[in-house]
Amino acid sequence: MTYEDAALRIAALREQIDYHSRRYYDEDAPEIEDDAFDALTRELRQLEDQFPQLITADSYTQRVHGELSSLFTPVAHEVPLGSLQDVFSYEEITAFDHRIREAVASPRYVVEPKIDGLSIAIEYWDGKFYRGATRGDGNTGEDVSANLRQIAAIPQTLARPVPRLIVRGEVYMPREAFAALVREQEENGEKAFKNPRNSAAGTLRQKNPEVVARRNLSLFIFNLQLVEGETVTGHAASLEWMKELGLPVIPFYQVTETADEIVSMVEEIGNKRSHLPYDIDGAVVKLDDFTQRDNLGSTAKYPRWALAYKYPPEEKETVLRDVEVQVGRTGVLTPTGVFDPVVLAGTTVSRATLHNQNFIEEKGLGIGDRVVMRKAGDIIPEVVRVVSHTAEAVYRLPTVCPSCGQKVIREEDEADLRCVNPDCPAQRLRNLIHFTSKDAMDIDGLGPAVLELLVQEGIVSHADDLYAMTRQDIAGLEGMGDKSAENLLSALEKSKQNDLSRVLYGLGIRHIGEKAAKLLANRFGSMEAVMNASAEEISTIDGFGDVMAQSVVSFFALEPSRELVSRLALAGVNMTAHTTRVDDRFEGLTFVLTGTLPTMKRSEAAALVEQYGGKTAGSVSKKTDYVLAGEDAGSKLTKAQQLGVPIIDEAAFLAMLE
Repeated sequence: MTYEDAALRIAALREQIDYHSRRYYDEDAPEIEDDAFDALTRELRQLEDQFPQLITADSYTQRVHGELSSLFTPVAHEVPLGSLQDVFSYEEITAFDHRIREAVASPRYVVEPKIDGLSIAIEYWDGKFYRGATRGDGNTGEDVSANLRQIAAIPQTLARPVPRLIVRGEVYMPREAFAALVREQEENGEKAFKNPRNSAAGTLRQKNPEVVARRNLSLFIFNLQLVEGETVTGHAASLEWMKELGLPVIPFYQVTETADEIVSMVEEIGNKRSHLPYDIDGAVVKLDDFTQRDNLGSTAKYPRWALAYKYPPEEKETVLRDVEVQVGRTGVLTPTGVFDPVVLAGTTVSRATLHNQNFIEEKGLGIGDRVVMRKAGDIIPEVVRVVSHTAEAVYRLPTVCPSCGQKVIREEDEADLRCVNPDCPAQRLRNLIHFTSKDAMDIDGLGPAVLELLVQEGIVSHADDLYAMTRQDIAGLEGMGDKSAENLLSALEKSKQNDLSRVLYGLGIRHIGEKAAKLLANRFGSMEAVMNASAEEISTIDGFGDVMAQSVVSFFALEPSRELVSRLALAGVNMTAHTTRVDDRFEGLTFVLTGTLPTMKRSEAAALVEQYGGKTAGSVSKKTDYVLAGEDAGSKLTKAQQLGVPIIDEAAFLAMLE
């Protein structure tokens, strides 16, 4: 290859690698598999080795990748969190050992599994959890302390009060938790995470600690970054010492002395891979002695004293025999492929999701085709590519719902086909759960378990059936009685007086959340006016777009939707808006509410903002006019201070209303 050809190829590779690394590290939404990304970086490294004059400081091979999110406070790493040099053959392990022996006498190595997750640094002061941060670009990370405190595996207090300690670990999502999360996302019509690593990263790098607690993340510590008050001289000794402190250290590792022993341990870890309850994507080899490490030093990106061996993905060929289409709780049609059974990652696989029509067309899938399959993250079976076509045409999803026979729709910029019929049997329970939820009709005592019993017993099929229930219907259910029946009937009667916005939200109209339902109610005043409004009229509402407006029109164009509203009205459910605009003093102003207010709920303050012509937002930006802050305001208050956004308390807010 000529110098000019190499320069062109290197530029193209860097562009591809930078794009895919952003998708992987920063957006937690990879578009290609790890082995395909590794192939790109390998080619880049080989070309740079051949043409070193083409190496630049911003090349992926010369830096740690990672963009910082504006959602979190930046944290400078006192000890940088670097990357490891990836290798893919045993010959490269042997070459690594030879290089070490040229510089170090009688080296010892520690071989350990490479956990596939999100790298973080945790700092302790006097044995107490102080702070935790993501790796970021290796020198500066993001403060995710609030989220890390929700992970049960991370001790808040160490077994003894070490004056100061910084450790490095890997936050991961156990396979069982990942599989449950994917099922939940698919049932709710959400885009599912691609693998456990991105699930862990996406969960940890968002602002709601309750989500972190719910998703059952865990962590392994694999490195001692800094310690004050005690002396530790080697990696293996540091792992044992950190284990004594109560830290969840990497689960198994082995001290070795030769290249053959390293390879043997790498193979042993690889054999355990499919049986572990968490994901690993390789094995890490580290020089044990800390003094020897210091003498060897690091390159701009990698330590010279360590490497990571990456395992290849296991792939098998099989045949697509059939496609079954199911309707999820949100109306999404999900195609599932039925295949000749094949053993992958230790289990027999005969079914795999085909996601949507776009996926099927991208792969060119037809019934009878021979395909290559593997398990994403060694957990979720997926089709990689078609080996040979035997089908006459690419499979196409049905144009009507398999459950109710109504025509399905595909909204603009969406890949999924969806049934929007509120009377669809496949969606009834989900629709009822949403209708009765706290932010919708707020019917106390009608939780998912009770609703499921009511549906199973044939007492309730649609939302209006709830208002026709008798005391005997409810008291006869398992776990219920006369008192429960009396309370539930009282809650149902109370819910009839709810504002129109709650009814609109409770109907479960696609794209219409709680705030959008309030805007609709305030703009049109009655259910009849909303049902008869055109997309053009609805889209004039500040905060509404064409997609939202068309979603409302499409919903009420369905006869089952109009019939449901009519039956609810006959049952006595209010169909008019309670709130009316007092005046326009907040017209054009955006408020962000955060923290605990002294005398009112944030929802009450938000309602007042809207009654005076303003609107509320969930995050602080340069377009925010005021931040109404109470106690424990958190990061939104910090962001407002950084941007210079006016901050007011409840007293100042009430004064604005006088």
